[in-house]
Amino acid sequence: MDKQTLLNGFRLNMDYTYALIADVKEADMTKQPNGFINHPAFTIGHLITATALTGKLLGQDYEVPEGWDELFLRRGPGDPRLPEKETSKYPGKAELISVLKAKYELVVKLIENADNAVFEEPYTWKLDKYMPTVGQLLYFQCMLHHSWHIGQLAEWRRMMGYDSALKTLSDK
Repeated sequence: MDKQTLLNGFRLNMDYTYALIADVKEADMTKQPNGFINHPAFTIGHLITATALTGKLLGQDYEVPEGWDELFLRRGPGDPRLPEKETSKYPGKAELISVLKAKYELVVKLIENADNAVFEEPYTWKLDKYMPTVGQLLYFQCMLHHSWHIGQLAEWRRMMGYDSALKTLSDK
């Protein structure tokens, strides 16, 4: 596992996540245009729980604010639960972004400091026929899973009439 490639991809996903959410109005965070299910508040919260689980792979305790598991954590492929309909239960945008950044920074440090041997350790999970090691699961969490959800944020933005956020990454 090439740590730097993993970290670069994770940073790109996170920078794009921040760009996707930067100009979203607080009042829009739980809107579901045309029945689109995963609104930004849910998606960011879900990425927080996923990033906390990623840290757990590297020996960190799984910690998220009280009640966030019930709102955001999904148990992988086939989990039928949907975002909570009572929108007042969702934290505000600033809190979500703050917690996401803290989880991201922690996982980056954990990856940087991890012994390379940990990446080769076998790991049993629902998709281990595709990614059977800790390193491959880290790749899934930091790259694939995250990308799937920020793709949802990008589509949500289009449906809500927001401009492209990806262009802001190439302007830097």
